[in-house]
Formats: sequence, C-alpha cells, structure tokens
Amino acid sequence: MGTGWGEPPLTEQGAAQLQAWRTTTRSPGETRALGRLLGKVAKPQTSVCLIGDLGAGKTTFVQGLAEGLGISGPVTSPTFTIVSEYQGRLPLYHADVYRLGEAAAEEPLGLEEYFEGNGVAVVEWAEWVEPLLPDDRLTIRIERAGEANARVVEMAASGPRHRALLREVIRRWSDWQSTPRQQP
Repeated sequence: MGTGWGEPPLTEQGAAQLQAWRTTTRSPGETRALGRLLGKVAKPQTSVCLIGDLGAGKTTFVQGLAEGLGISGPVTSPTFTIVSEYQGRLPLYHADVYRLGEAAAEEPLGLEEYFEGNGVAVVEWAEWVEPLLPDDRLTIRIERAGEANARVVEMAASGPRHRALLREVIRRWSDWQSTPRQQP
C-alpha cells in the first residue's frame, strides 16, 4: 500500500507517520463510496475540511459520509443556513461557507463548537476559514480528473487522531478495491 504518489509500499513504521494519500475515483458512486467508508470509521471530534471547485464532488462525498454514519434522508449543501445538522451513529455537522466567500473567517460562525463536539464536523470551502480550523483534522481536496466523472481525491491528516483515521480509510479502501464491488 503506497501513498498514491508513486511511492513504494509503506512499511509499518512508515504507515505510522503517514500524513497524506491520494486516490482517483471513477464515478460519483465511487466518490460517495469513499465518503461512506470515512463515515463508517469516523469517531467523535472528526473534523473534515473539504476543498474543491464548484461541482468537484464535495457534497457527493458528504452524502456518502452521511450514509456511513447511518443517516437516512437527503443531505444537501447548506448554502443558505451555513450549517445543517443530521443525526446518525454520530451527529453530522455540515457547513458550507461558499456564499460568505473569502470573508467567511471574519464571520461569527461558531464552527469551533462543532469541531469540539461529539460528532463529525465537515466544512466545505474550508480554505476560506483556515484560521478557525482545528490543528488535528483531515483535509480533503477533490478535483476533476481527465475522465468525465473521475475525481482525484487527496487526503491530508494533521494530528494523531486524524492520521490514525486516515490509515484506517486507506486500509479499507485498498481492501474494497481488491474485492468484488460491494459497499465499503
């Protein structure tokens, strides 16, 4: 299992220091499946910071994450409310600061409370609220790839809690990709 950047497979010691990983999803269904996998392994105080252009697949990823948390019903981008809350195995706090633009960090959003809570806090357009983000977090960049529905998904973990979470995501994604397709 490598990091996806052409590096050799990780040793056990190398995996302990893992901070970043990259994969390519070939469809919205695979992007959603990757999110679902993260939802299944998420723990209280998981902080997910999403970065990507409009239409990159951030909300699709969050919909999968919500499924992994056992949340049923529609999950949409909270463009007008800033933060939507959903109840599942863990609460999901889904923030989208797009409509606030680059001035989002200046707004009293109360994001810190969500990061410190007992749920999973997800922020779309996280680069606009960088000063408000916790040090221990998982940053996910989603970009369009060459194929129509393909996406490059880069995950970077900062802090011990999210590095452990990322290692588990990588392990399960690798297992899922090497077996006949079923939900991760």
